[in-house]
Parts: sequence; structure tokens; C-alpha cells
Amino acid sequence: MSSHIFSPGLQQALDLVGIFVFALSGGLLAVRKNMDIFGICVLAEATALGGGVMRDLVIGATPVAAFSNLGYFSTPLAAGLVVFFLHPEVERINRAVQTLDAAGLGLFCVTGTIKAHDYGLGFVASVALGMLTAAGGGVIRDLLAMEPPSLLRWDREIYAVPALVGATVVALLLAAGRLTGLNASAAALVAFTIRMLALRYGWRAPRAWHRNGSRTSEE
Repeated sequence: MSSHIFSPGLQQALDLVGIFVFALSGGLLAVRKNMDIFGICVLAEATALGGGVMRDLVIGATPVAAFSNLGYFSTPLAAGLVVFFLHPEVERINRAVQTLDAAGLGLFCVTGTIKAHDYGLGFVASVALGMLTAAGGGVIRDLLAMEPPSLLRWDREIYAVPALVGATVVALLLAAGRLTGLNASAAALVAFTIRMLALRYGWRAPRAWHRNGSRTSEE
């Protein structure tokens, strides 16, 4: 199967790092929303695991990995506790958290696309689920916090687009029968690089053409 391009030990280690960093972002939003420790842990879990859970439910991979692997479920709880006790320090290293978050985005768009393909989905569906794996948790996080999802807001740097590009590269390699650990890592690096450039230069997706310029940005 294509999912075996990485060794199981390396795959799990990378997954846990990505899950931990995603969980930190969920916990930090909970702190900003003045939630208690339960809310912090819920948002940490939702952010870290939400995309993978939705992917697994769509493709019928049950029980979903998030609940069949204790490490996947407990890691966001650990991140939530880190935020609960040390959130001022975590906020101060927010740039590093964003960098690791971008790395997690790249990793999960790759692994999500591969898993969808292994379950028999076609090119477009595999790309869509790769993007969902990477960005879906953030949508759930924002909805639980009663915020407009960040990836749908024009005033935020592009997030789903880098995942979409990385997932597309992987799907093309799968279709050509050329996917290897090396070029899968390169696809993750592409998504990571686009996300980091977006943060550096404020890249945003275009809005509708011929939009009434007299309206305010909040409309």
C-alpha cells in the first residue's frame, strides 16, 4: 500500500508532532476566548484530530485512528495542559508554533491524500480529503469557538491553498505510480513553503471581481 512509504515508527512520530502543534493552536484560541481547562482540552483535541476523524469517517476507516491509538488521543490533552499552565510562554513563541503548524499542514495533506487513495478514492476525492485532513481541525476549532473559520476569511493568510497544492502533487504522483518517500516529503515541503511565504508576505486569496469598492472590509 502507498501508506507504507514511511516506516511505521517514523510515521507515528511525525503524526504526534503535528498533532501536538495543532493542539497548541486550539488551546491558545480557547485561552483567548476565556475558556476553562475543559474548553482548552476540547479545542486542543478538535483542532489536532478533527480533520483526520472526518477523513476516516468519509472513507470508512473505522474505528478511526484518533480513537484506536492512545497516543493520538492523549497528545492533544498534553498540549492542552501545556497551554493551561504556560500559555504566556507559548504565546511568546507563537512564530515557532506557526512554523511547526505549517510543517504539520504539509505532513497531513500528504498522509491524508495517500490514505484516501489507499481506500479506493479517485484523484479529486483524494485531494479533497488530503486538504480536509490538514485543515479540517482548524474549521472545527473555529466553529466551536464561535468564530468564522479562518480558512474562509479573506483577511487571513492562505491556509487551505498550500494543503491543496501539496495534496494535488501527491495525487499526481500516485496516479503516475511514482510516489516515494522522497517525493512525498518534497510535496509536504512544497505545502510548508507556500504557507510560510504566505505568512511572511501576507498572501491572501483573491475576492470576487468587480466587488463594490465603497463597501467596508467587514461587509
